[in-house]
Amino acid sequence: MGMAKKKTDSSLSFRKYGVPLYSAGWRRSKDRDLDRDRSSDNGEVSNSTQYDVVLAGGGGEGRSGIPNAVLISAFDSDANSLSDQPVFRLLTGSELPYRTAVHPNGDGVFCSSPNCCRWYEMVEEKSEDGEHYKLILKKSDKVQHRLEDVGQQLSLAFNNEGSALAAGGEDGNLKVFEWPSMVIILDKAGAHKSVKDLDFSPDGKYLVSLGNSGPAKVWDLTSKSAIASLPKENDEVFCFCRFSVSNDMNQVLYIAAVTGKCGSIVTWDTKTWKRIGSKTVVRDTISAFNVSLDGKLLACGTTQGDVYILNSASKQVQTVVRKAHLGFVTALSFSHDSRALASVSLDSSARVTLIEENKKTGALSLWAILLVILLAIVVYLLKNQAKVAKIRPDMT
Repeated sequence: MGMAKKKTDSSLSFRKYGVPLYSAGWRRSKDRDLDRDRSSDNGEVSNSTQYDVVLAGGGGEGRSGIPNAVLISAFDSDANSLSDQPVFRLLTGSELPYRTAVHPNGDGVFCSSPNCCRWYEMVEEKSEDGEHYKLILKKSDKVQHRLEDVGQQLSLAFNNEGSALAAGGEDGNLKVFEWPSMVIILDKAGAHKSVKDLDFSPDGKYLVSLGNSGPAKVWDLTSKSAIASLPKENDEVFCFCRFSVSNDMNQVLYIAAVTGKCGSIVTWDTKTWKRIGSKTVVRDTISAFNVSLDGKLLACGTTQGDVYILNSASKQVQTVVRKAHLGFVTALSFSHDSRALASVSLDSSARVTLIEENKKTGALSLWAILLVILLAIVVYLLKNQAKVAKIRPDMT
Protein backbone atom coordinates (compact mmCIF):
# COMPACT_ATOMS: atom_id res chain seq x y z
CA MET A 1 0.00 0.00 0.00
CA GLY A 2 3.06 2.29 -0.27
CA MET A 3 3.59 2.35 3.51
CA ALA A 4 6.80 3.71 4.98
CA LYS A 5 7.33 2.70 8.57
CA LYS A 6 8.85 5.38 10.74
CA LYS A 7 11.32 4.93 13.58
CA THR A 8 9.56 5.69 16.83
CA ASP A 9 12.22 5.03 19.48
CA SER A 10 14.48 7.80 20.81
CA SER A 11 13.09 10.30 18.30
CA LEU A 12 13.59 14.01 18.97
CA SER A 13 10.15 14.65 17.55
CA PHE A 14 8.49 12.71 20.40
CA ARG A 15 8.14 14.28 23.87
CA LYS A 16 6.21 13.75 27.09
CA TYR A 17 4.93 16.84 28.86
CA GLY A 18 3.46 15.52 32.10
CA VAL A 19 -0.24 16.16 31.39
CA PRO A 20 -2.77 14.06 29.44
CA LEU A 21 -3.22 15.91 26.14
CA TYR A 22 -6.60 16.42 24.44
CA SER A 23 -5.90 18.94 21.67
CA ALA A 24 -3.20 20.21 19.33
CA GLY A 25 -2.85 23.17 16.97
CA TRP A 26 -0.18 25.16 15.12
CA ARG A 27 1.08 28.70 14.97
CA ARG A 28 3.69 29.55 12.35
CA SER A 29 6.68 31.21 14.02
CA LYS A 30 7.95 34.45 12.57
CA ASP A 31 11.59 34.94 11.53
CA ARG A 32 12.97 35.37 15.02
CA ASP A 33 14.79 33.57 17.81
CA LEU A 34 12.34 32.06 20.29
CA ASP A 35 14.88 31.67 23.10
CA ARG A 36 15.96 28.30 21.76
CA ASP A 37 19.23 27.15 20.24
CA ARG A 38 18.98 27.32 16.46
CA SER A 39 22.63 26.54 15.73
CA SER A 40 23.92 23.23 14.41
CA ASP A 41 26.78 21.17 15.82
CA ASN A 42 29.32 23.01 13.65
CA GLY A 43 28.10 26.39 14.85
CA GLU A 44 26.17 27.31 11.70
CA VAL A 45 22.74 28.88 12.12
CA SER A 46 19.92 26.69 10.83
CA ASN A 47 17.58 28.08 8.18
CA SER A 48 14.95 25.49 9.01
CA THR A 49 11.29 26.32 9.42
CA GLN A 50 10.35 27.08 13.01
CA TYR A 51 6.86 26.28 14.27
CA ASP A 52 4.96 26.76 17.50
CA VAL A 53 2.75 23.84 18.52
CA VAL A 54 -0.11 24.65 20.89
CA LEU A 55 -1.15 21.76 23.16
CA ALA A 56 -3.71 21.52 25.95
CA GLY A 57 -4.89 19.07 28.57
CA GLY A 58 -4.61 18.08 32.20
CA GLY A 59 -5.98 16.02 35.04
CA GLY A 60 -9.38 17.67 35.41
CA GLU A 61 -10.95 18.82 38.66
CA GLY A 62 -9.88 15.78 40.67
CA ARG A 63 -7.12 15.57 43.27
CA SER A 64 -4.74 13.62 41.04
CA GLY A 65 -2.06 16.26 41.34
CA ILE A 66 -1.90 16.50 37.55
CA PRO A 67 -2.21 20.17 36.53
CA ASN A 68 -4.42 21.62 33.81
CA ALA A 69 -2.47 23.65 31.27
CA VAL A 70 -2.13 25.13 27.81
CA LEU A 71 1.38 24.56 26.46
CA ILE A 72 3.46 26.06 23.66
CA SER A 73 6.22 23.84 22.30
CA ALA A 74 8.73 24.60 19.56
CA PHE A 75 9.34 22.41 16.53
CA ASP A 76 12.41 22.66 14.28
CA SER A 77 11.73 21.01 10.92
CA ASP A 78 15.40 20.78 9.91
CA ALA A 79 16.38 18.91 13.07
CA ASN A 80 13.00 17.15 13.21
CA SER A 81 13.01 18.12 16.86
CA LEU A 82 10.23 19.04 19.29
CA SER A 83 11.39 21.00 22.34
CA ASP A 84 12.04 18.67 25.28
CA GLN A 85 10.09 21.08 27.51
CA PRO A 86 7.34 23.55 26.56
CA VAL A 87 8.71 27.02 25.79
CA PHE A 88 5.68 28.34 27.70
CA ARG A 89 3.21 26.75 30.09
CA LEU A 90 -0.02 28.43 31.19
CA LEU A 91 -1.67 26.75 34.19
CA THR A 92 -5.47 27.04 34.11
CA GLY A 93 -6.28 26.08 37.71
CA SER A 94 -9.30 23.81 38.05
CA GLU A 95 -10.37 24.42 34.44
CA LEU A 96 -9.42 21.54 32.10
CA PRO A 97 -8.85 22.93 28.55
CA TYR A 98 -10.58 19.98 26.88
CA ARG A 99 -10.95 21.48 23.40
CA THR A 100 -9.04 24.34 21.75
CA ALA A 101 -9.09 26.33 18.52
CA VAL A 102 -6.05 28.39 17.51
CA HIS A 103 -7.06 31.52 15.62
CA PRO A 104 -5.86 31.40 11.97
CA ASN A 105 -3.85 34.61 12.30
CA GLY A 106 -2.13 33.24 15.41
CA ASP A 107 -3.14 35.95 17.86
CA GLY A 108 -4.70 33.59 20.40
CA VAL A 109 -6.31 30.31 21.33
CA PHE A 110 -9.91 29.68 22.33
CA CYS A 111 -10.36 27.00 25.02
CA SER A 112 -13.35 25.04 26.26
CA SER A 113 -13.43 23.76 29.84
CA PRO A 114 -16.26 21.80 31.54
CA ASN A 115 -18.08 24.94 32.64
CA CYS A 116 -17.06 27.79 30.35
CA CYS A 117 -14.85 28.99 27.49
CA ARG A 118 -11.79 31.24 27.66
CA TRP A 119 -9.80 33.28 25.15
CA TYR A 120 -6.03 33.43 25.68
CA GLU A 121 -3.98 35.96 23.73
CA MET A 122 -0.63 35.00 22.19
CA VAL A 123 1.91 37.73 22.75
CA GLU A 124 5.54 37.99 21.68
CA GLU A 125 7.45 39.28 24.67
CA LYS A 126 10.96 40.74 24.45
CA SER A 127 13.66 39.52 26.79
CA GLU A 128 15.50 41.89 29.11
CA ASP A 129 18.41 42.19 26.69
CA GLY A 130 15.99 43.21 23.97
CA GLU A 131 17.50 40.76 21.48
CA HIS A 132 15.23 37.76 21.92
CA TYR A 133 11.51 37.10 21.79
CA LYS A 134 9.39 34.60 23.62
CA LEU A 135 5.84 33.64 22.75
CA ILE A 136 3.57 33.65 25.79
CA LEU A 137 -0.12 33.16 26.54
CA LYS A 138 -2.14 35.42 28.77
CA LYS A 139 -5.78 35.42 29.77
CA SER A 140 -7.65 38.00 27.76
CA ASP A 141 -9.54 40.83 29.41
CA LYS A 142 -12.20 40.32 26.73
CA VAL A 143 -14.94 38.19 28.24
CA GLN A 144 -17.04 36.10 25.88
CA HIS A 145 -20.30 36.46 27.83
CA ARG A 146 -22.26 34.35 25.36
CA LEU A 147 -20.08 31.33 26.14
CA GLU A 148 -19.83 31.71 29.90
CA ASP A 149 -21.62 29.07 31.95
CA VAL A 150 -22.73 27.21 28.81
CA GLY A 151 -21.35 23.86 29.92
CA GLN A 152 -18.84 21.64 28.16
CA GLN A 153 -18.26 22.40 24.48
CA LEU A 154 -17.06 19.23 22.74
CA SER A 155 -15.98 20.92 19.52
CA LEU A 156 -14.59 24.34 18.58
CA ALA A 157 -13.58 25.68 15.18
CA PHE A 158 -12.72 28.96 13.47
CA ASN A 159 -13.45 29.41 9.78
CA ASN A 160 -10.47 29.86 7.44
CA GLU A 161 -10.64 33.66 7.61
CA GLY A 162 -10.94 33.69 11.39
CA SER A 163 -14.13 35.77 11.14
CA ALA A 164 -16.44 33.16 12.67
CA LEU A 165 -16.28 30.74 15.60
CA ALA A 166 -18.42 27.60 15.96
CA ALA A 167 -19.04 25.75 19.22
CA GLY A 168 -20.86 22.45 19.71
CA GLY A 169 -22.04 21.54 23.19
CA GLU A 170 -22.39 18.34 25.17
CA ASP A 171 -26.04 19.42 25.56
CA GLY A 172 -26.55 19.21 21.77
CA ASN A 173 -26.67 22.96 21.19
CA LEU A 174 -24.83 24.39 18.17
CA LYS A 175 -23.73 28.02 18.03
CA VAL A 176 -21.87 30.11 15.44
CA PHE A 177 -20.61 33.61 16.25
CA GLU A 178 -18.99 36.46 14.37
CA TRP A 179 -15.44 36.89 15.67
CA PRO A 180 -14.45 38.80 17.69
CA SER A 181 -17.76 40.65 18.19
CA MET A 182 -19.54 37.40 19.26
CA VAL A 183 -22.69 38.46 17.40
CA ILE A 184 -24.75 35.31 16.91
CA ILE A 185 -24.90 33.94 13.35
CA LEU A 186 -26.53 30.58 14.12
CA ASP A 187 -28.08 29.26 17.33
CA LYS A 188 -29.66 25.80 17.17
CA ALA A 189 -30.78 24.15 20.39
CA GLY A 190 -30.89 20.37 20.18
CA ALA A 191 -29.05 20.21 16.85
CA HIS A 192 -27.93 16.74 18.00
CA LYS A 193 -28.26 14.81 21.24
CA SER A 194 -24.65 15.84 21.78
CA VAL A 195 -22.46 17.67 19.25
CA LYS A 196 -19.37 15.52 18.73
CA ASP A 197 -17.61 17.34 15.88
CA LEU A 198 -18.04 20.25 13.44
CA ASP A 199 -16.17 22.05 10.67
CA PHE A 200 -16.52 25.05 8.33
CA SER A 201 -16.35 24.67 4.55
CA PRO A 202 -13.29 26.34 2.93
CA ASP A 203 -15.46 29.16 1.53
CA GLY A 204 -17.13 29.68 4.92
CA LYS A 205 -20.65 29.21 3.56
CA TYR A 206 -21.42 25.91 5.26
CA LEU A 207 -20.92 24.18 8.58
CA VAL A 208 -21.09 20.41 9.05
CA SER A 209 -21.89 18.88 12.44
CA LEU A 210 -22.39 15.39 13.78
CA GLY A 211 -23.49 13.88 17.07
CA ASN A 212 -23.20 10.63 18.99
CA SER A 213 -25.98 9.13 16.90
CA GLY A 214 -28.09 9.87 13.86
CA PRO A 215 -27.05 11.53 10.58
CA ALA A 216 -24.57 14.35 10.08
CA LYS A 217 -26.09 17.74 9.23
CA VAL A 218 -25.00 20.52 6.90
CA TRP A 219 -25.95 24.09 7.82
CA ASP A 220 -26.16 27.03 5.41
CA LEU A 221 -24.84 30.03 7.33
CA THR A 222 -26.60 32.48 5.03
CA SER A 223 -30.09 31.03 5.38
CA LYS A 224 -29.26 29.84 8.92
CA SER A 225 -30.89 26.49 8.32
CA ALA A 226 -30.02 22.83 7.82
CA ILE A 227 -29.86 22.09 4.09
CA ALA A 228 -28.75 18.45 4.14
CA SER A 229 -28.92 15.38 6.34
CA LEU A 230 -26.18 12.85 5.64
CA PRO A 231 -27.36 9.35 6.58
CA LYS A 232 -25.26 6.46 7.81
CA GLU A 233 -25.27 3.09 6.11
CA ASN A 234 -25.41 -0.32 7.77
CA ASP A 235 -23.81 -0.15 11.23
CA GLU A 236 -21.60 2.90 10.60
CA VAL A 237 -20.80 5.22 13.47
CA PHE A 238 -19.78 8.72 12.34
CA CYS A 239 -16.81 9.99 14.36
CA PHE A 240 -15.30 13.08 12.69
CA CYS A 241 -16.15 15.47 9.85
CA ARG A 242 -13.89 17.71 7.75
CA PHE A 243 -14.42 19.86 4.70
CA SER A 244 -11.56 20.14 2.21
CA VAL A 245 -10.72 20.80 -1.43
CA SER A 246 -10.24 18.09 -4.05
CA ASN A 247 -7.57 17.94 -6.77
CA ASP A 248 -9.87 19.86 -9.14
CA MET A 249 -10.25 22.56 -6.43
CA ASN A 250 -13.88 21.74 -5.74
CA GLN A 251 -15.06 21.46 -2.15
CA VAL A 252 -15.41 17.97 -0.71
CA LEU A 253 -16.56 16.59 2.64
CA TYR A 254 -14.95 13.69 4.46
CA ILE A 255 -16.51 11.81 7.37
CA ALA A 256 -14.43 9.33 9.34
CA ALA A 257 -16.57 6.40 10.42
CA VAL A 258 -16.19 3.17 12.34
CA THR A 259 -17.84 -0.07 11.24
CA GLY A 260 -17.23 -2.92 13.63
CA LYS A 261 -13.53 -2.67 14.45
CA CYS A 262 -12.52 -0.98 11.19
CA GLY A 263 -12.15 2.66 10.32
CA SER A 264 -13.33 4.07 7.01
CA ILE A 265 -13.49 7.40 5.17
CA VAL A 266 -16.80 8.40 3.58
CA THR A 267 -16.64 11.06 0.85
CA TRP A 268 -19.54 13.39 0.00
CA ASP A 269 -20.28 15.67 -2.94
CA THR A 270 -20.83 19.21 -1.62
CA LYS A 271 -23.12 20.22 -4.51
CA THR A 272 -25.61 17.35 -4.32
CA TRP A 273 -24.76 16.23 -0.77
CA LYS A 274 -24.72 12.67 -2.07
CA ARG A 275 -22.32 10.00 -0.90
CA ILE A 276 -19.53 9.53 -3.46
CA GLY A 277 -17.94 6.50 -1.86
CA SER A 278 -16.56 4.83 1.24
CA LYS A 279 -13.26 3.04 1.81
CA THR A 280 -11.91 1.10 4.77
CA VAL A 281 -8.50 2.56 5.58
CA VAL A 282 -7.49 1.09 8.96
CA ARG A 283 -8.22 -2.17 10.76
CA ASP A 284 -8.86 -0.38 14.02
CA THR A 285 -11.10 2.23 15.62
CA ILE A 286 -10.40 5.82 14.52
CA SER A 287 -9.96 8.07 17.57
CA ALA A 288 -8.72 11.22 15.78
CA PHE A 289 -8.97 12.58 12.23
CA ASN A 290 -7.88 15.62 10.23
CA VAL A 291 -7.18 16.93 6.73
CA SER A 292 -4.22 19.00 5.51
CA LEU A 293 -4.94 22.58 4.46
CA ASP A 294 -3.83 21.89 0.89
CA GLY A 295 -6.37 19.04 0.74
CA LYS A 296 -3.83 16.43 -0.38
CA LEU A 297 -3.54 14.42 2.83
CA LEU A 298 -5.79 12.77 5.41
CA ALA A 299 -4.64 11.65 8.85
CA CYS A 300 -6.13 9.05 11.18
CA GLY A 301 -5.17 8.26 14.76
CA THR A 302 -6.31 5.01 16.35
CA THR A 303 -7.16 3.60 19.77
CA GLN A 304 -3.99 1.50 19.49
CA GLY A 305 -1.84 4.64 19.34
CA ASP A 306 -1.01 4.36 15.62
CA VAL A 307 -0.95 7.31 13.21
CA TYR A 308 -1.76 6.95 9.50
CA ILE A 309 -1.21 9.55 6.77
CA LEU A 310 -3.16 8.93 3.56
CA ASN A 311 -3.34 10.33 0.05
CA SER A 312 -6.75 12.04 -0.08
CA ALA A 313 -7.44 11.16 -3.73
CA SER A 314 -6.62 7.44 -3.60
CA LYS A 315 -7.17 6.89 0.15
CA GLN A 316 -3.94 4.87 0.07
CA VAL A 317 -1.78 4.88 3.19
CA GLN A 318 1.34 6.95 2.53
CA THR A 319 2.97 6.77 5.97
CA VAL A 320 2.21 4.80 9.13
CA VAL A 321 3.75 5.36 12.55
CA ARG A 322 3.15 2.23 14.59
CA LYS A 323 2.73 2.88 18.32
CA ALA A 324 3.24 6.59 17.83
CA HIS A 325 1.75 6.82 21.33
CA LEU A 326 1.20 4.31 24.12
CA GLY A 327 -2.33 5.57 24.70
CA PHE A 328 -4.99 6.20 22.08
CA VAL A 329 -4.55 9.25 19.86
CA THR A 330 -6.75 12.12 21.05
CA ALA A 331 -6.05 14.79 18.39
CA LEU A 332 -4.27 15.39 15.09
CA SER A 333 -3.33 18.68 13.44
CA PHE A 334 -1.47 19.48 10.21
CA SER A 335 0.85 22.48 10.05
CA HIS A 336 -0.28 25.38 7.86
CA ASP A 337 2.14 24.41 5.07
CA SER A 338 0.95 20.77 5.23
CA ARG A 339 4.54 19.59 5.81
CA ALA A 340 4.13 18.26 9.36
CA LEU A 341 1.52 16.48 11.48
CA ALA A 342 1.18 16.86 15.25
CA SER A 343 -0.43 14.07 17.27
CA VAL A 344 -1.18 13.87 20.99
CA SER A 345 -2.42 11.29 23.46
CA LEU A 346 -3.75 10.74 26.95
CA ASP A 347 -0.35 9.23 27.79
CA SER A 348 0.91 12.85 28.00
CA SER A 349 2.92 12.54 24.79
CA ALA A 350 3.15 14.74 21.72
CA ARG A 351 4.75 13.79 18.41
CA VAL A 352 5.42 15.62 15.16
CA THR A 353 5.67 13.54 11.98
CA LEU A 354 7.24 15.17 8.94
CA ILE A 355 5.41 14.53 5.69
CA GLU A 356 7.44 12.54 3.20
CA GLU A 357 6.63 12.73 -0.48
CA ASN A 358 5.44 9.39 -1.75
CA LYS A 359 7.79 9.16 -4.73
CA LYS A 360 6.58 5.71 -5.65
CA THR A 361 3.00 6.94 -5.93
CA GLY A 362 4.16 9.94 -7.94
CA ALA A 363 6.06 7.72 -10.39
CA LEU A 364 3.08 5.43 -10.81
CA SER A 365 0.84 8.43 -11.52
CA LEU A 366 3.25 9.63 -14.23
CA TRP A 367 3.30 6.20 -15.88
CA ALA A 368 -0.49 6.07 -15.73
CA ILE A 369 -0.72 9.43 -17.55
CA LEU A 370 1.75 8.29 -20.21
CA LEU A 371 -0.17 5.05 -20.69
CA VAL A 372 -3.45 6.94 -21.19
CA ILE A 373 -1.80 9.19 -23.77
CA LEU A 374 -0.33 6.19 -25.58
CA LEU A 375 -3.70 4.42 -25.66
CA ALA A 376 -5.37 7.55 -27.00
CA ILE A 377 -2.80 7.71 -29.83
CA VAL A 378 -3.34 4.03 -30.66
CA VAL A 379 -7.13 4.47 -30.76
CA TYR A 380 -6.76 7.55 -32.96
CA LEU A 381 -4.51 5.69 -35.43
CA LEU A 382 -6.82 2.68 -35.56
CA LYS A 383 -9.84 4.88 -36.27
CA ASN A 384 -8.02 6.69 -39.07
CA GLN A 385 -6.88 3.38 -40.53
CA ALA A 386 -10.48 2.14 -40.55
CA LYS A 387 -11.64 5.32 -42.35
CA VAL A 388 -8.93 4.94 -45.00
CA ALA A 389 -9.93 1.30 -45.55
CA LYS A 390 -13.56 2.33 -46.18
CA ILE A 391 -12.84 4.97 -48.84
CA ARG A 392 -10.00 3.12 -50.52
CA PRO A 393 -11.02 1.73 -53.98
CA ASP A 394 -11.08 -2.03 -54.49
CA MET A 395 -7.81 -2.85 -56.24
CA THR A 396 -8.67 -6.48 -56.96
